[in-house]
Amino acid sequence: MLAYVFWHRPRAGVDAAEYVAALTAFHERIGVPSWFAALERPPWGEDVGWYEDWYLVEDWNGLGRLNEVAITGARQPPHDVAAALAREGIAGIYGLIGGRPEPPEWAAWVAKPRGTGYADFEEELVGVGAAGSVWKRQMTLGPTPEFVVLAPLPLALPWPTVETGPG
Repeated sequence: MLAYVFWHRPRAGVDAAEYVAALTAFHERIGVPSWFAALERPPWGEDVGWYEDWYLVEDWNGLGRLNEVAITGARQPPHDVAAALAREGIAGIYGLIGGRPEPPEWAAWVAKPRGTGYADFEEELVGVGAAGSVWKRQMTLGPTPEFVVLAPLPLALPWPTVETGPG
């Protein structure tokens, strides 16, 4: 399973309730499992006011279909409204490496420690994050971290993390 993760924030002067309504309308029409959350902060900085969208697809072909249909047909009007309210965006593609994908109440972004092999780190991370889902970056279009653990409750991870909320 893959996730297209999109971070964005509203233009100056856009009411938060209006922005959330536009996002909700788009997510109701997108046609794939998805969710969004207001963040306490983005995973790469301290700025406030960011939102994070997750769109789940089965594979790379599904990602291509999502790209084709996200702004056409019945999805175009709610997409265009939300896009017109947004100031900027950053995206990444993440692959599920463990757990069950569900909208989280908590998220922690993690970097693989230097000197640790991927196989060992991923096995340990999936074990620690078993209460939620663990994702690994596949492609990125910005300063996004390499791993994220999404969970229904905060978890004690043995590595430095950046917790982002939801806020």
